[in-house]
Amino acid sequence: MWNVAKAFGSSATAGLTAALLLAFAAPAAAGTLETVRQRGVLQCGVSEGLYGFSERNGQGEWSGFDVDFCRAVAGAVLDDPGKVTFVPLSASERFEALRAGRIDLLSRNSTWTLEREAGLGLAFAGVTYHDGQGFMVMRDLNVMSALELDRARVCVEAGTTSQANVADFFAANSMTFEEHAFPNAAAALEAFRSGQCNVLTRDQSALYAERLRLPRPADAVVLPDVISKEPLGPVTRADDFAWFNVVKWVNFALVNAEEIGITAGNAGEAAGSRKPDVRRFAGAEGGLGRLLGLDDAWAIRAVRAGGNYSEIYERNIGVKSRLGIPRGLNQLWSMGGILYAPPLR
Repeated sequence: MWNVAKAFGSSATAGLTAALLLAFAAPAAAGTLETVRQRGVLQCGVSEGLYGFSERNGQGEWSGFDVDFCRAVAGAVLDDPGKVTFVPLSASERFEALRAGRIDLLSRNSTWTLEREAGLGLAFAGVTYHDGQGFMVMRDLNVMSALELDRARVCVEAGTTSQANVADFFAANSMTFEEHAFPNAAAALEAFRSGQCNVLTRDQSALYAERLRLPRPADAVVLPDVISKEPLGPVTRADDFAWFNVVKWVNFALVNAEEIGITAGNAGEAAGSRKPDVRRFAGAEGGLGRLLGLDDAWAIRAVRAGGNYSEIYERNIGVKSRLGIPRGLNQLWSMGGILYAPPLR
């Protein structure tokens, strides 16, 4: 082991040791949490427009599953879910925008991969939606399975995991295909609509959303095949662990809130509960907020912003929404799904 005293002399040992300890204890970045507080607004990167996840109406108002997560973070940090600036980003520019500091948080149906995290210096703050890549075809193609797509013309968005996955799928199944790659999702959908391609591939959740953009949505079908794991979640820069922790635990708080029955409607009553887990969540006991650099009511404010995980899911993409996507894997672990969050304690 390196000997500090031998290298620098005993007189420098104490000071150098203290400096090293401070260096390892301090956050690597200036502090996104403090920057957001001083600015008074969270800058959140979202998609350029994806039904159910992040879309803007004629009045410029944003809504969707990913949008509501941004609002939950703003609620926890700024005590106001309205203090968010939404920055629409294409797939090709989203990660660089985060790395360059143009946004504080990326909440844009992005797949968690090793290359993106370790290679780009990013940190995925958990999974908010367990997805998988699929295929959409027009009904008149008369196919029921992705294994019937040999020699298909496939539209795909360039620079995405979908582009690599579709090549792997066809190669693994000894099939060939003709790739048509486009710079953004809108161009890929238009090529599919016009017949330039007879297959569109994206995450299945996105395919359900894109189908609604077609002139006659009922003419298209999303095949049941899932060809990949696509864990989607919010992303932060990897050089600010304190901010990463805040975003991660807001994610966990929304899941835990569903599990213990805290909703946007009853959040105001949680502090008066006799149940220890509910009281900790509400900040009535436990003092957990200080560990994140927040006050103790941060989690309950995240839920007040737009509801718990179930409320956000069902409102935007659930079976009673326009997309009509069943919970499936995104059901709580206690209800047959794989959605699981560490406890707030």
